[in-house]
Amino acid sequence: MESSVKAFKDFEKSEILKLIGNTPLLKVELFKDEFPEVEVYGKAEWFNPGGSVKDRPAFNMVKEGIKSGDLHPGKVLLDSTSGNTGIAYAMVGAALDIPVTLVIPENATSERIETLKGYGADLIFSSPMEGSDGAQRLARKLYEENPSAYFMPCQYDNSFNPLAHEKTTAIEILEQTDGRVQHFVSSLGTTGTLVGTGRGLKKNKPDVKVHAVMPSEPFHGLEGMKHIPSSIRPGIYDDLVHDNLILADTESSYDFAEKISRKEGLFVGHSAGAALVGVREVAKSIKKGVIVTIFPDGGDRYLST
Repeated sequence: MESSVKAFKDFEKSEILKLIGNTPLLKVELFKDEFPEVEVYGKAEWFNPGGSVKDRPAFNMVKEGIKSGDLHPGKVLLDSTSGNTGIAYAMVGAALDIPVTLVIPENATSERIETLKGYGADLIFSSPMEGSDGAQRLARKLYEENPSAYFMPCQYDNSFNPLAHEKTTAIEILEQTDGRVQHFVSSLGTTGTLVGTGRGLKKNKPDVKVHAVMPSEPFHGLEGMKHIPSSIRPGIYDDLVHDNLILADTESSYDFAEKISRKEGLFVGHSAGAALVGVREVAKSIKKGVIVTIFPDGGDRYLST
């Protein structure tokens, strides 16, 4: 484990970790005929080495844990996950020789479970009936039983989660649009992407409007997303960041993910489909402008669903 600290201090030498961030911003033509004066762009976060937007906060939380001394040789990184953050933890852990244990709902997609195993993470399965909330509770229980054995970033409550997006994702969007972005749309999960990117955009361009997209009902099929009123509210969630809350149903979200895949060759995940539901609602209301959204991951993580 001594090498993990040294390796992280020299993280610029890690070829894999240097690939986190600076993802492409792709023009989306899906709504061009319906809203010809609205420009839509999607941030292709599956270009991150771990395959999702979660590489950014996972790396930042691990890095800050090492800097603070909370994560040190002899400790295991422990957290709950619905899949993407866990894969990011596992990828970073493998790169830095940090052991990783993850609590994940038993009904997570087989693609995510096999990917986690491929990175060498130890998995503990929580009840499929309790979703991500159940995984959170079990991870907390394991930590409280043996706190000296674990470093628990607590992705839902760790300020370094949204800060990763405030310092990177937001800045990239501003640079890639030459400051032309007017509306930002993001789906809600841990809420780190929405909160951090929204804050970063507003700090640099106060008139940017931020739109959050949430599942329309408590029981939904949008893996990784949260219906906030019926779930454990993330500590990092700040509803003052977004100007608007849009509800997306599972069927429409799946439909948009399929449409953009078949019409534009962008094989995105279901939460990107939900974001597109939100993009269309914003486009309907503005008629003209520049909208940027996040495509958190690719559709290859949902093939078994």
